Amino acid sequence: MDEQALLGLNPNADARYRQRAMAYFEQLKESQDAWEVCAEALAKGIYSDDHIKFFCFQVLEHQIKFRHAGLSAVQQQLIRETLMKWLQCQLMNGQPEKPFIRNKAAQVFALTFIMEYLTMWPKFFFDILSLVGLNPHGVDIYLRTLMAIDGEVVDRDILHSPEETRRNTLIKDSMREQCIPHLVESWFQILHTYQHSHPELTCQCLEVVGAYVSWIDLNLIANDRFVNLLLSQMSVEELREEACDCLFEIVNKGMDPVDKTKLVESLCQVLQSAGFFNIEQEEDVDFLAKFSRLVNGMGQSLVLSWTKLAKCGNAKAAGETLQAMEAKVPLLLQLLVHEDDDISANIVCFCYEYLHVLKQLPQLSDQQKSNIEAIMLAVMKKLTYDDEYNFENEGEDEAMFVEYRKQLKMLLDRLAQVSPELLLEAVRRVFTNTMQNWQTALFMEVEVAIRLLYMLGEALPASHGAHFSGDTAKTSALQDMMRTLVSCNVSSYQHTSVSLEFFETVVRYDKFFTAEPQHIPTVLMAFLDQRGLRHNSPKVRSRVAYLFSRFVKTLHKHMNSFIEDILTQIQDLLELAPPENGFPALLTSDDQLFMFETAGILIVNGESPVERKQALMRSLLLPLMDAFRLLFAKLSQETEEERRSALADCLSHAVGFASRTSKAFSNKQTVKQCGCTEVYRDCMQTFLPALSCPVQRGVLRSSVRSFLHRMIICLEEEVLPFIPAASEHMLKDCEAKDLQEFIPLISQMTAKFKRQVSPFLQQVFMPLVLAIFEVLARPAEENDQTAALEKQMLRRSYFTFIQTVTGSGMNEVMANQGAENIERVLFTIIQGAVDFPDPIAQKTCFIILSKLVELWGGKDGMVGFPDFIYKHIVPACFLAPLKTTFDLSDAQTVLTLSECSVTIKMIHLKRGPEFIQFLQQDYLPSLQVSPEISQELCQVIQQPDVKMLKNYMKVRLFSPHISLTAHCYRSACDCLLSVQAFFQRAKL
Repeated sequence: MDEQALLGLNPNADARYRQRAMAYFEQLKESQDAWEVCAEALAKGIYSDDHIKFFCFQVLEHQIKFRHAGLSAVQQQLIRETLMKWLQCQLMNGQPEKPFIRNKAAQVFALTFIMEYLTMWPKFFFDILSLVGLNPHGVDIYLRTLMAIDGEVVDRDILHSPEETRRNTLIKDSMREQCIPHLVESWFQILHTYQHSHPELTCQCLEVVGAYVSWIDLNLIANDRFVNLLLSQMSVEELREEACDCLFEIVNKGMDPVDKTKLVESLCQVLQSAGFFNIEQEEDVDFLAKFSRLVNGMGQSLVLSWTKLAKCGNAKAAGETLQAMEAKVPLLLQLLVHEDDDISANIVCFCYEYLHVLKQLPQLSDQQKSNIEAIMLAVMKKLTYDDEYNFENEGEDEAMFVEYRKQLKMLLDRLAQVSPELLLEAVRRVFTNTMQNWQTALFMEVEVAIRLLYMLGEALPASHGAHFSGDTAKTSALQDMMRTLVSCNVSSYQHTSVSLEFFETVVRYDKFFTAEPQHIPTVLMAFLDQRGLRHNSPKVRSRVAYLFSRFVKTLHKHMNSFIEDILTQIQDLLELAPPENGFPALLTSDDQLFMFETAGILIVNGESPVERKQALMRSLLLPLMDAFRLLFAKLSQETEEERRSALADCLSHAVGFASRTSKAFSNKQTVKQCGCTEVYRDCMQTFLPALSCPVQRGVLRSSVRSFLHRMIICLEEEVLPFIPAASEHMLKDCEAKDLQEFIPLISQMTAKFKRQVSPFLQQVFMPLVLAIFEVLARPAEENDQTAALEKQMLRRSYFTFIQTVTGSGMNEVMANQGAENIERVLFTIIQGAVDFPDPIAQKTCFIILSKLVELWGGKDGMVGFPDFIYKHIVPACFLAPLKTTFDLSDAQTVLTLSECSVTIKMIHLKRGPEFIQFLQQDYLPSLQVSPEISQELCQVIQQPDVKMLKNYMKVRLFSPHISLTAHCYRSACDCLLSVQAFFQRAKL
């Protein structure tokens, strides 16, 4: 072997040696017989360096995995001999190889087994077992090999080809017939021999048994001899967790439901008599987590057996299985309430499925009701935070508890389905007792009491949150609890978790205040003072800002007498925080968005006269405009980039806040009806100069553009005078992203105002189109994925804009652009339909073409357009689906083909028999389409139902296996050569 190259295998070798080692590895892999050097090195133990040994196994692995079929019989025999000689060496070595070498050796053994077991090496296991006997080093390799075989042949998490699946099935069948009993016997001997002297080998063996039990004869394992051995190992500290996992796999094996019940019951009896059910005496939480998983598996197995037996009508066996299931409930409860959450979480699935069984029973016994109540109490107890939960800096442990709480919520929801009355009463009892003494209770007790009330909102069904109408018992209980919550002053409890839960619950049951509005002032005070928006925790303040906006949205009709008082109290929270302040604001800018929206809702929906609403809205927006002017002047003079960025962010926030207030308006309360048109026009005049700002353009343009979107919705035609100047600024020096975001604004305006904006659109149409062409034509680096994606999105936006214009009944916008410009735009649509492998854009292009044919394709249409139809649109309808990138297994592409069919149908509708004649006599023959298919296609086109054409084009015409050939594709390409030449000149 190349000793110099082997030096590069050391992780500490320099790059030159490592490169040489890699080249040598590739050389050995590709050579027909060079790998034999590695085989010899392994068989004779020539090298002591671990990395070289690993390297040799890698070379051998490659030969077996990828070139085994091409090896001669002699070479295949050499591999077998090499492996057995290497294994023999392990038996004599004083020290075992490093684990990573043993694992790689096991992989190579497993690959050889897979390739040769069914044909050349049926005695694989017998040869290995006869060689290793009970030698611990040999047993270790044997067990690792079995696990590697499981990974290759059995493991369902690994995807296999159909051929590999068939092979694996044959291997398992052959193993069952030939060697499984011998393997099981070897496992028993290993477990028995090494349980005290070599616990690591025993654990390995238990893992093997667990892996193989799913597909071998269970009687070989589930017998007194084997189970007694496993149970004895559950008392050995080093083995008990692995033994538990092994028993879990045994219980989990699919089998007849009656037999499964017997298996579980016999196992439970043995475990109980051995004292494993005495949970409170066990201190090893790691073992208990495994044991809880085992009990969960046994419980789920009984549920599955009961379901099968009940379904097939075997009432007697189903009753016995239910009885067996019920007998496990005391153990389930002990595990569910265990202070360790991992132990509790492992039993949740059995608990959930047991409740599902109870839900299906026609009537519950007293014991079953008692079980339900016990589970409820356990869930309520486990929902409680512990002392160690870090609310200010939540880490991994806290995240795990949150996930565990979600599991408990599932149980609570299931309890509500089984017995809503019991759950309601249990929650009411806990809640009432806690609220009576909240001043002296621990925070976690108070939080969980309110949390339970909150969770009832989802657990108990109610249409659209209508918990306070309908069922009298439920309504009465919930109203009592809500009354207590808002009147007992628990909102003053000094802990963030309690504060948050209080406000979350108040907002969840906002319909309560519709029924009892007298409580609204009390809750408003809590929202507005140090308990809510002025709480000392930023986390609470932030969440309360959002919840307050929701509360006001729902209940503003009941707040008329408090509106101005609320606005006064939140005035300081509506101030724009200047960047040079230096003091942290109570609310972040994101939180302030909710506050401005809330203020807007209060003003707009109040019962004040229009003049008062106008004054209130002006007093809300005027400080923003003043601050904007001041900061904008500073930005124009600022030279430091970091300071510019801070000022631009602040300006963006001002625009965003003003924009957010407009969300308060609706069809019932418009800007005009509220007398607020003038103040928003003032905002427009204040903000629009930012569009021409030469610095921080991205941030400023984005915020003003969003504001314009809102104003198009709210101000109606009052916004129109501002659009031309805004558009002019936004089209200057723009990037792909700017245009991509500007086009939806123009499209929105076009769709809303239609003919009102036709003159403006005619004016801006070509400047916008040319700006798009210019950006798309800019060169970009070949591997720049971001630039490529931006261009793709811009193309889509461009086509969507053209679609909006053509679909809004304003064909004069395009028609008045002059012949050359119209032609240029039309060619880009043809290009979009054919050239770019983007089915979303292609679909849009065919929609546009169909609309243009409808508008201009008739007898009184645009002069010259029929000629364009035959020269370009018809070929596009055939060329696009013939492209290799046109993938009919993709849903978007299928929609594109559908629109292509609509376009063809529209051409026929507008041109009639002339189109059919063109296809039959000119176009289809030019593609060398057979007369039979040509006639068939034309007949389908003439059918009234377009669905027939869509289906025909998908299934018959453009199916990969039928009709139009590659020759047709070349012919269609020839038809569009002139178009392609134009595209190249335009660089689109």
